[in-house]
Amino acid sequence: MSHPFAAPIETMEAKISESWPKGDFLYEPKWDGFRSISWSVPEIRLDSRSQRPLLRYFPELIPALEQLPEGTVVDGEVIVVVDGATDFASLQQRIHPAESRVKMLSEATPAELVAFDLLSDRGEDLRAAPFSGRRERLQALASRLTFPWHLTPQTDSEETARRWFDEFESAGCDGIIAKVPDLAYQHGKRAMIKIKHRRTVDCVVGGFREHKDGGKIGSLLLGVYDDQGQFHFIGHCSGFPDGQRVEIYKRFLELVAENSFDEEARAPGAPSRWSSEKDAAWTPVQPGVVVEVSYDQLEGHRFRHATRFHRWRPEKDPMSCTMDQLERPEGPRFQQVVG
Repeated sequence: MSHPFAAPIETMEAKISESWPKGDFLYEPKWDGFRSISWSVPEIRLDSRSQRPLLRYFPELIPALEQLPEGTVVDGEVIVVVDGATDFASLQQRIHPAESRVKMLSEATPAELVAFDLLSDRGEDLRAAPFSGRRERLQALASRLTFPWHLTPQTDSEETARRWFDEFESAGCDGIIAKVPDLAYQHGKRAMIKIKHRRTVDCVVGGFREHKDGGKIGSLLLGVYDDQGQFHFIGHCSGFPDGQRVEIYKRFLELVAENSFDEEARAPGAPSRWSSEKDAAWTPVQPGVVVEVSYDQLEGHRFRHATRFHRWRPEKDPMSCTMDQLERPEGPRFQQVVG
């Protein structure tokens, strides 16, 4: 029995929202991992959102894919769980060119799979079926799967979903996905809605990157102080209006210093395993300029994504911009959520 469609495929995506949609939806936690499409025999494979093969980085998942009935395709997430929560930093480390390193990490930080949609069931193409029907078929399939498979929770109650939004963050949930019950699977389209966390924090500018066009600001490098008075890099912000980039660039050129951040580990400019050719050069400035930014998620002691600039805070004492501003969610662990 073969799959009813060829690999690889485009995944259905979600548009970001900071407010809850109106109407009837099915809600699921969004887990902090790599989006993946899992294929059973006769062609076992694990593909990324960008349709690239992932299985060489996660060889320990081959037995999990072998659990799937022949001709089955599952949409889900590859995750790594550390101390009861999904850990994206550990997951990123798994993308490594050296086979020996991959083998070592597969034993040290083994990956798991979270299923949330079923595209093919034993050779039957389900993509045109309503999502609620695909979910019923997925539940039946999941009842026969064992670790490292997990079925993500689901509810049709917005009240419950709002509670999950807060309580499940401690387990690695980085938002809630809202899906229309009768929605067919739409490849490459943003047909779902992701409600994300957003918080504001005051940071001190410790450096900048010049725009690729030159002569104007590209991004600002941000830091906060710990309780010992050391200045730690925690992320960056960009997205300034073009009309302000030259003025901001000139402002920080006047503040250029020999160094700024005290932290050396994973300092700004460290190479990215995802975009190794990206220019990471940056210029330190004398810490003193305070900005208010908003962020969606933390990864360790760093912002996971670029922050959003809100305003300059000239009245703010830079030394008051401390680590304790960063919210650390408390609540259930991943295994308590997925069972």
